[in-house]
Amino acid sequence: MIMEAMQRYPIGIQDFEQLRNNGCIYIDKTDLVYRLANTDSVYFFSRPRRFGKSLLVSTFDAYFSGKKELFNGLAMERLEKDWPVHPVLHLDFSKTKYLSVEDLYRQMNIHLTAWEGLYGTNPAEVAPAERFGGVIQRAYEKTGMHVVVLIDEYDAPLLDSNSDSRLQKALRDLMRQFFSPLKAQGRYLRFLFMTGITKFSQLSIFSELNNLQNISMRDEFSSICGITEDELLTFLKPGIERLAGANSETYEQACEHLKRQYDGYHFSKGCPDLYNPFSLFNALNSMTYDNFWFKSGTPTFLVELLKDMDFNVRDLEGIETISEYFDTPTDNIDSPIPVLYQSGYLTIKGYDPEFQTYRLAYPNNEVQKGFLESLLPNYVHRSGNDSSFYVISFVRDLRKGDIEGCLERTRAFFASIPNDLENKTEKHYQTIFYLLFRLMGQYAETEVKTAIGRADVVLKLSDTIYIFEFRFDGSAEEALNQIESRQYAIPYSKDGRKVIMAGVNFDSRTRTIGDWKIKTLF
Repeated sequence: MIMEAMQRYPIGIQDFEQLRNNGCIYIDKTDLVYRLANTDSVYFFSRPRRFGKSLLVSTFDAYFSGKKELFNGLAMERLEKDWPVHPVLHLDFSKTKYLSVEDLYRQMNIHLTAWEGLYGTNPAEVAPAERFGGVIQRAYEKTGMHVVVLIDEYDAPLLDSNSDSRLQKALRDLMRQFFSPLKAQGRYLRFLFMTGITKFSQLSIFSELNNLQNISMRDEFSSICGITEDELLTFLKPGIERLAGANSETYEQACEHLKRQYDGYHFSKGCPDLYNPFSLFNALNSMTYDNFWFKSGTPTFLVELLKDMDFNVRDLEGIETISEYFDTPTDNIDSPIPVLYQSGYLTIKGYDPEFQTYRLAYPNNEVQKGFLESLLPNYVHRSGNDSSFYVISFVRDLRKGDIEGCLERTRAFFASIPNDLENKTEKHYQTIFYLLFRLMGQYAETEVKTAIGRADVVLKLSDTIYIFEFRFDGSAEEALNQIESRQYAIPYSKDGRKVIMAGVNFDSRTRTIGDWKIKTLF
């Protein structure tokens, strides 16, 4: 029992052999690994960063290399009887940044040189594509076994150069050439597995490899990366108990806290709820509920994309799309939605079988809070720390029942925003209000539907419910009248908590809150 409580988590470990030899927790996915390896032979699989793709590729490497001892006690041990050893060509494009074509050449050359040391060279082969094709053929001829090719994070070079169209084209051309032998040398291949964040539709590999199976949205393989709730409660219970004790929670409260913070990903219409493994393991290891995944990489490109497209960020919750939209070419982006989904900032939250549409939203609190916090400074031109402290102060005021002080604080906050002439629009200030309220997390709901209308904001605290309605260059009385005439408070009449209505007017001339009217019910 003592040993069970001393679980080691694979923090920073993406290599299957290292993980197993170090005695780290491994959530057994080898039944799915075996099924993939023994069904079709050419696959593409996409997931957001830090979701376990590299560990999955490394698991295939160990399996096809015949390292039977690493699979002791796992499903693979009973499934595989023969353990044949194949030559494995494992290529990981995530090892460096790609700021020039030469960076990509160097990475290709590093791998090719290592493989040629094992399987020989041909002086006539000069270009990376020629050398790659030659290595595949010689590996087969030298070993008498079909070759396994594993390409991890194939799209890393392209994701590093999103803002440079000329470099993007040069990188795509080189990658297209480099991958071309995979079709020509198909007779020598036992298995090909490629991972990435996005399927770059414009790369001809996806049309040339016409037998390539894109399993990214297949229900049967949806949980091969990520951790299901059953897996969490089965394999990680000792860690949850330690986390609960460190945070003065019950075991059940800790489970709920983990679920709100890190669960909620879905990658197909029938996908179970998935936890982000990177955040989950870090939380259990550090015994804190931090925003681990979000802090591991800031979405600067996505924030700039939303800004450049003047996209209404309030539309990001509950947006609807079709499956073809997930595959939109990335060299001509006309909407941020596919990129937000592929990057893990939005996930599937519902599926309509009649119209075959998917509803997308933020997966969990970690992603929503981190993303909104990164957006807010672009609207208020203040540091993220200043904005976060304001949100905390706002909640504290309302907990004390000081709504007047809360609104005075809000007035001062808006008045301190630099006077940017381009941003004097109702939409701009509505977005700021939206971001501020959404950053209050579980306390706030925005645009709450009722039978005959939609309340702007409902804040639910332990003893009080606040209903806010905003006007832009109107009057506070109009806003308050709307709350009353459309009966926004009726759903809370039997709640038992005090209900306070607040009509607030925003004055574009002074760029801050003008007047407000408050009324207490029940």
